[in-house]
Amino acid sequence: MTTSERAPDRYPVRFWDVGDLKGLDFDPFMADRLRDDPVSRVKLPHGEGHAWLVTRYEDVKFVTSDPRFSRQAVLGRPITRLAPHFIPLDEAVGFADPPEHTRLRKSVAKAFTARSLDRLRPGAQRAADELLDAMERQGPPADLMEHLNGPLPLAVISDLMGVPEEDRPRMAEWTNVQLSAGHGRKASEQAKENMAAYFTELLGHRCAEPRDDLAGDLAQATTQGELSMAEAVAVALLIQASAAHAVRNNSGNMVYALLTHPQHTARLRSEPGLLPQAIEELLRFIPHRNAVGLARVATEDVEVGGVLIRAGEVVHSSYLTANRDPAVFDRPDELDFDREHNPHLSFGHGPHFCLGSMLARLESEIILATLLRRFPRLRLAEPVESVPWQRDALIRGPERLPVTW
Repeated sequence: MTTSERAPDRYPVRFWDVGDLKGLDFDPFMADRLRDDPVSRVKLPHGEGHAWLVTRYEDVKFVTSDPRFSRQAVLGRPITRLAPHFIPLDEAVGFADPPEHTRLRKSVAKAFTARSLDRLRPGAQRAADELLDAMERQGPPADLMEHLNGPLPLAVISDLMGVPEEDRPRMAEWTNVQLSAGHGRKASEQAKENMAAYFTELLGHRCAEPRDDLAGDLAQATTQGELSMAEAVAVALLIQASAAHAVRNNSGNMVYALLTHPQHTARLRSEPGLLPQAIEELLRFIPHRNAVGLARVATEDVEVGGVLIRAGEVVHSSYLTANRDPAVFDRPDELDFDREHNPHLSFGHGPHFCLGSMLARLESEIILATLLRRFPRLRLAEPVESVPWQRDALIRGPERLPVTW
């Protein structure tokens, strides 16, 4: 029987009731699909209809890089998804396909080069030291999410963007509401509108009074006709929200992983040169989001993993399951700092590969290295089962991370 002749009931639609998971537990629904049904049909809690879910490493790479799968085609369709709302604005780079996508990324790419990020390192390290100085003065126990993992990523991306310190609490609140499924669509859309209005005003100021920051770069792109103001605002909003929130949670997950793997932590203390390799393994290992993110739509019939996906059908790809594919990673469910070949997809793949990947690595390295150096006896201040995790989150992470030293 050829692919196109397979019976429709070969691919039943499974409802994916994405619940809050404990700690760094891997979603059993994802694990089952990867093992038993790598290209399957699912329905998520919000939106309409169903979508294909692609889970294997090579299939995920294929879908996320083949131009026959479009992000732009998602706009205007109430596709099945985890969140009650779409996170990016319609003009955002996340919804664009090349060549529009290439044009939008070009406007901010220079801010994320290795040379540009090297200039950020001293300030980021200084901020981390000051935050931990304050935590140390307060004394144990202390919440690392409050004292370090939350404020540091917010400070770093705000410095890069040009958001003044007095406005950062609003940024944090708006971002938290947008990147949660628990606040409801109305509140999330309002937070997005508030943030868009803020950046419209900020970029307007930069047009009148240019400055050497990312908002200034975006403003310059609008005055030179490279971007519309709506496009520039959408890019600013996506970068600010994603960078602060994702690194907060991913770095919190990394610290939690180390605190619950004491032998791994002891090794990093004795072999500090291993840290960059360990960070890559932590990036692969931690389940950094719930379910899946923004989908794509097939623009023509395409075969994926032996399954024919028809033109117009929606496809979700899971980077998390790709990172656990046993065809690529030996003992994928183990945290292994000796894993030298580690082509994980934690920052995506293809045209939408995360522009801020090097920034996220830099911040994670500063956070982990500084904690390991300054607090040789750092440990959880509560039983592991008492550590609270965010509920209804799109990006997974601890709500609090109580530690003592």
